[in-house]
Amino acid sequence: MLNKLYSKAIGLAIFTIIYNFIEGIVSVFFGKTDESITLFGFGIDSFIEVISGLGILIMVLRIKNNSNTSKSSFEINALKITGWGFYILSVGLILSSILNFYFGHKPETTFWGIVISSISIITMFWLYKSKTSLGHKLNSAPIIADGRCTLVCIYMSIILLASSLVYEVTGFAWIDTIGAIGLAWFSYKEGKEAFEKAKGKLCSCETDCCN
Repeated sequence: MLNKLYSKAIGLAIFTIIYNFIEGIVSVFFGKTDESITLFGFGIDSFIEVISGLGILIMVLRIKNNSNTSKSSFEINALKITGWGFYILSVGLILSSILNFYFGHKPETTFWGIVISSISIITMFWLYKSKTSLGHKLNSAPIIADGRCTLVCIYMSIILLASSLVYEVTGFAWIDTIGAIGLAWFSYKEGKEAFEKAKGKLCSCETDCCN
C-alpha cells in the first residue's frame, strides 16, 4: 500500500516538472509575441519551478527509501538555485515594470494570458488537493508542505488571469505592469522560502516542516 502511495507521489512530482516546463515554453513564447510582461514573467517562474520540482522529486525518492534521512546535497543546491532564480526574476519584473510605466508600454493582447492562467489554476488546484491528500495518507509533513506551497502558484495564476481579463475588457494600459509587480512580490516570497528550506527552517506554507 505504501509503495503504491509513494509511486503516486513520484508520479505527481514528475507531472509537475513536465507541466511547468511546457507551461514555461508556452508562456514565454506568447508573453514575448504579445508583449505582455506579466505572462512572460509567469513563464520564467514556471522554468524556475522546474528546478524546484527536481528537488521535490529527489526529496520524495529519499523519503520513500528512508524518511528519517536529512536533505541531500542535490536538494539543498536545487533549493538555493531556485531561491536565486526567484530573486533575480523579482528584480527583473520590477525593473521591467518601471520601464513599462515610464514609456507607457502596453501589450498587443492578453488573450493567451487568460487561457494559460485558467488552465494553470485548474491544474495547480488538482495538484494541491492530490499532494496534500497523499501527504496525509503517508503522514509526511514534507509532502503535505509541498502540496500546500502549490497554493502560491495558484495565487500567481490568479494575478495573471485578473490582469489579463482587465486588459482585454478595459484596455487599461498599466494593468499588465501592476500584474507584473504582483508576480514580483510572490517571486520574492518564493525565493525567501526556498532559502529557508535549504537551511532546514519551517516552511512558510502553513508552517509545515519541509525536511
